[in-house]
Amino acid sequence: MEPARITDSHCHLDFPQFDGERDALIARAAERGVHRMVTICTQLENEPAVRAIAEAYDPVFYAAGTHPMSVGKTADVTLDDLTRLAAHPKFVGIGETGLDYHYTAETAAAQQDSLRLHIEAARQTRLPLIIHARDADDDMARILTDEYNAAPYTCVMHCFSSGPALAEAALDLGFYLSMSGIAAFPKSQSLRDIFKAAPLDRILVETDAPYLAPPPNRGKRNEPAFVADTALVGAEVFDLDYPTFAARIEANFDRLFAKVSAWQS
Repeated sequence: MEPARITDSHCHLDFPQFDGERDALIARAAERGVHRMVTICTQLENEPAVRAIAEAYDPVFYAAGTHPMSVGKTADVTLDDLTRLAAHPKFVGIGETGLDYHYTAETAAAQQDSLRLHIEAARQTRLPLIIHARDADDDMARILTDEYNAAPYTCVMHCFSSGPALAEAALDLGFYLSMSGIAAFPKSQSLRDIFKAAPLDRILVETDAPYLAPPPNRGKRNEPAFVADTALVGAEVFDLDYPTFAARIEANFDRLFAKVSAWQS
């Protein structure tokens, strides 16, 4: 019996950890039922390389933006940059963008400006915003809510590992929470409780590969095939068998990343 189909909604296939191995890792993903993946460009100067990967592999789609930790260290992205890139048939999301005050709090104001620009790009392109949030829950909730009230947009909280208040704020706006390997770590019960309290139709899964491999590969390099291990934990969280959980998560991905479904059909 073939494994249930599932999508890795966030990975970084352009990172050097995967050089010379992309054919094999995409084949390994397929063996686990991982039939699609979205690879994320975090600095626009790397966009041509990320785009080339999406063009080379049928299961791979891509998104691009300026990671908050890169704000001030790389050329500023413009609204025109993002809307131009969105014309590519396999460009399916805006970001990742967001706020990270853990290592880069000194650029908080510039990060907020960058986040608002990416939100406007998501509105104009009607593509989902891909959010990175770390140690910035209050500002993140405030900006996402203020901007949504000004004009709506769609969004996924990538690799969600923040507190319940930010989860509630995002869900109240109709946004999605994405489970990464962090949610599968034994000591992450409080995070699993946040996911369990969320509507199942707002959940995605991801690897954030090459980072955050879930058990049984924790501490090793992550790769898209391992999203199935996180999804197994997700099925337990929602008290579902794996095929049922996978089908529901696939429907969520198709709803949010509608351009992927449109391209495939």
